[in-house]
Amino acid sequence: MEKNPIENLIYHGGYTAIFRRMGFIGDSLSSGEFESKDENGKVDWYDMYEYSWGQFIGRKCGLEAFNFSMGGMTAKKFRTENFAQHCGFLDRTKICQAYVIALGVNDMYHIDDDPENYPFGSMDDVDLNDYRNNKASFVGDYCRIIQQIREMQPKARIFVMTMPKEPDFNEEMAKVNKNFDKHAEFLRSLTEVFEFLYVLDLRKYAPIYDDEFKKQFYLAGHLNPMGYMYTADLVCTYIDYIIRNNMDDFKQVGFIGKGVHNVAEKW
Repeated sequence: MEKNPIENLIYHGGYTAIFRRMGFIGDSLSSGEFESKDENGKVDWYDMYEYSWGQFIGRKCGLEAFNFSMGGMTAKKFRTENFAQHCGFLDRTKICQAYVIALGVNDMYHIDDDPENYPFGSMDDVDLNDYRNNKASFVGDYCRIIQQIREMQPKARIFVMTMPKEPDFNEEMAKVNKNFDKHAEFLRSLTEVFEFLYVLDLRKYAPIYDDEFKKQFYLAGHLNPMGYMYTADLVCTYIDYIIRNNMDDFKQVGFIGKGVHNVAEKW
């Protein structure tokens, strides 16, 4: 029977703590987003980064965590709205040993809006030699982020995250879930394209985010403080599992960005 890497959560960070700097790329669910509602029913949204699961990981593991995320973010916006520059992703003083990319929720909700001009795409849209030539598609823009990381930090370890499952509670969500499945299939294929890239497959292994789950861990359409902390435990447990099962891949993370390495070991 296939083992579920996050079946038994760890709460101390585990081997995730071997990294001293991690970057977290994503949308509102990576930004500690909370929704408020006043007495008149007016709703506002706030990126409260100190509550993001990335910052929980930083505190749990004693590492420096950078949020390269914002509510409403998409792979296209990351490219076209200069967000990569604005959020510090391209800041040479914030280059990390490892990155988690948790991007795609907003993309998959709207990927069918203009399929002619901005399709889901395929790896045919990706120029592996120069991301500047990638075509305008979700795949082209997502891979561009990976390629930019590689340009800044060639040996960075990259973890890409699939979306957890939600019930098909209406026709729209059933359609979105199909897009989420396609998104997950794409991310799984990237391990064959990019070295030192690993999938945090929440769609396959995380619990279903049903009404009972959301009653505990959600605040309206986003997570609550416990939900963000729970997500941090999921991510740390999964990364710990990956490291434990791929020790050779992680022996030299202490040298990432240092300009030296041990030629006798996998680098």
